[in-house]
Amino acid sequence: MHRLRPPLLRAGLWLLVAAAVIGILSLIFGIRPDCARRLREPMFLTGTAASILTGTLAALAAFMASLPDRSRLWLALPAPAAALWLCTIGYGCISNWVAIGPGSIQAGEAVRCFCTLLATGLPLTGILFWMLRHAAALRPRGVTFVASLSVAAFTASALTLFHQLDTSLMILLWNFGTAVVILGIDHAVARRVL
Repeated sequence: MHRLRPPLLRAGLWLLVAAAVIGILSLIFGIRPDCARRLREPMFLTGTAASILTGTLAALAAFMASLPDRSRLWLALPAPAAALWLCTIGYGCISNWVAIGPGSIQAGEAVRCFCTLLATGLPLTGILFWMLRHAAALRPRGVTFVASLSVAAFTASALTLFHQLDTSLMILLWNFGTAVVILGIDHAVARRVL
């Protein structure tokens, strides 16, 4: 059995992969036309920065907590950034709910958004869990949770670049649903998945 690379290095490599996936998808889907204007809005900028920070800290937490000589307190590392991000999601959901009128959301845009969610989330999930496969057996639930939080945060950040709809809540549900499935499979096969 070979030694794992240091967790900071593995987290850094995964963050580079996440940036590359988001960069490739931004070339494929294009940046939303109002992105520059929206980034000047304090709430939008705060939400985007909080989701990026949440994704970064959750990835680091997943790699740190997956090692036996590290404290499980690492799992709490992304909590403050995630709380801020969730507050901005709540604000966005309320303001978007009030603004929704007849014909303002088209089925084509929702389908395109979901396809983008899959194109972003599936490779990030696959790569992150592949990178954690040897180390995550110690704390599979906690590591899976923060890893899923990281993927959800980066997926939400990516979709804010491509889509005008606020889909952060859908992204969180999708990624945590995936985490529940992974943990269920892991439990069913006696922790052989992680």
